Amino acid sequence: MNYEIVELEEKMVAGLKIRTSNSDPDMGKSINDLWQGFYVNGVYQSILNKQNDKSIGLYTNYESDVTGAYDAMVGCEIQNLSEFPKDVLIQTIPAGKYAKFIVIGDMHTAAGEFWAKLWAMNLDRKYSCDYEEYQSGCDTEHVEIHMYISVN
Repeated sequence: MNYEIVELEEKMVAGLKIRTSNSDPDMGKSINDLWQGFYVNGVYQSILNKQNDKSIGLYTNYESDVTGAYDAMVGCEIQNLSEFPKDVLIQTIPAGKYAKFIVIGDMHTAAGEFWAKLWAMNLDRKYSCDYEEYQSGCDTEHVEIHMYISVN
C-alpha cells in the first residue's frame, strides 16, 4: 500500500466513544453501532461548531499494539470548545508525524479492508492516535477516506 509521511497540526474532535479491541468478537458491530448512533440519533447535527463537513473515525488510548484494547470514537473536527449535548465527548488528535493513506471504495467495506492490510504491514507505528477522515461529497460505493496512522 502506498502512503506518504505528513506532519499534522493538533485537531479537536467531538463525538461518541467506546472501548474495544480487535480480539473482541463484537468489535465490528460495536463500531458500526457507534457510527449509527452518531448519525441516526442526531449527534452529528447537534454539533454546531464543525470545522468542516468531514466525518472522523478515531482510534486512540491504545493499551499496547494491535492486540490490545483502544478507544474508538466517531465524530467530526470542531473549531472550539463550545457547549455540546451531554453524551458528546471531546478528544484531541495530537500534532505529529503520520503515514497518510488514501483509500477509495465501498463505504461499508473499504475501511475494514484497509485495516486488515495495515496490520500485515511492517510500519513503525506509534500507537498513539490513528484516524479515518471521510471526505464529503462521495457516494457510498466510491467513498474517499484519508487514513492517518501515527508513526515514530
